Amino acid sequence: MSTNDRVVVLGAGSSGEHFVGALRRLDPDMEILVVEKELAGGECSYYACVPTKTLLRSGEVLAAARVAPGAAEAITGSLDAERVFWWRDQVTDGRDDSWHADWIAEQGAELVRGEGRVLRKGVIAVGAREIEYGSLVVATGSSPSVPPVDGLDEVEFWTNRDAVWANAVPRSLVVLGGGPVGAELAQFFHRLGSRVTILESHDRLLARLDPVVGTLLGERFEEEGIDVRVDVQAERVNAADGEIRVELASGDVVEAEKLLVATGRRANVEDLGLEQLGVTITKKGIAVDERMRAADDVWAIGDPSGVALLTHVGKYQARVAAANIVGLDCVADYRAIPAAVFTDPQVASVGTMEGDGLVTSEFRIEGGRLSTYERPKRSGVLKLAADPDERVVVGAVAVGPEAGEWIGQLTLAVRARISVDVLLDTIQPYPTFSEAIFSGLQKLEDQLAL
Repeated sequence: MSTNDRVVVLGAGSSGEHFVGALRRLDPDMEILVVEKELAGGECSYYACVPTKTLLRSGEVLAAARVAPGAAEAITGSLDAERVFWWRDQVTDGRDDSWHADWIAEQGAELVRGEGRVLRKGVIAVGAREIEYGSLVVATGSSPSVPPVDGLDEVEFWTNRDAVWANAVPRSLVVLGGGPVGAELAQFFHRLGSRVTILESHDRLLARLDPVVGTLLGERFEEEGIDVRVDVQAERVNAADGEIRVELASGDVVEAEKLLVATGRRANVEDLGLEQLGVTITKKGIAVDERMRAADDVWAIGDPSGVALLTHVGKYQARVAAANIVGLDCVADYRAIPAAVFTDPQVASVGTMEGDGLVTSEFRIEGGRLSTYERPKRSGVLKLAADPDERVVVGAVAVGPEAGEWIGQLTLAVRARISVDVLLDTIQPYPTFSEAIFSGLQKLEDQLAL
């Protein structure tokens, strides 16, 4: 087989692995090499999605038991941090990537350990080895973005990687950033016994989502005992007497044993030599077209594409790129990108909530259908957006138990442009969390009728 038929993938994370599987299903014979400088399986498997959700689960189960009569009386202790960390180790195989490496081999692909860099068009180097390729797929993931706060580079701080792999619970923790990573880890360490303060520069948590979401989650966090400070600016950081001191623009000072910086991520696209290939690199990542093409014979998927820093988006893009590489014509459709934040309560979203002419409705679940068995009942929300001309749902956000699961049917509704009338005529099982979708649609129908 000619090296012009060889596909080289930079990155063996979730996107890169999924691409290998997708391409192999389409072409059983094409030669595939996967280059990875760290762990096969990538960020999601070892430092983000999988270990984070594992860590969060114990606290979520315990909190649920404490509001269930009978179970609440049986709960006499607190979370066992050592066992929580042990469970994380089991789920992640102690950061042993043998399973992922073996899976790549089973697909008939070669895993090359090391850092890949483009030498010239058609050739990359991994150490002293030069590898020719016909198609290059960039799936190099992303890294934590550190803000330019005075003194931050002179103190020891955590990123998500350090926090997820902590083996002890700090007495106190300051979380710089109230996005998904900051919110999830703040609640995790609070429930393990840390005194936690969140510092968020926007006026609410989860600032990229609809305002109702971050406001409600902030209220719930404060009820738990997490100190949530929004609309604040960190100006200076220093260490003194074993504590990290964060000085705010207001003059206030927040001190803690540990500092977690969770202020976003940046695509890993620098120093790869991609400029030689005619690739355009922006602040978000690599510019790609709707077929994931970045230049002739170059493709970018996952975080490097700059579309959405979500594992499932990277997997979707992997399937799109694989189809186009084998000669099919496949175009990415991003109208219905679902996302979930695994706080308690969960936050889920899909589609868009903003746009000229859109009609929105807000259904407040004040101890209603999302918590039929709880006493005291907890609040939630489901907000929908619709195109009034076509009468189809184009976006949704939800806060409530297992919202990341029942947002699925709204994702399908947005993607397939299912009419509001059909959705209202859909039978929702009772009593389930998803029944709130019917109530939300009734509110939406009322707004559409105005």
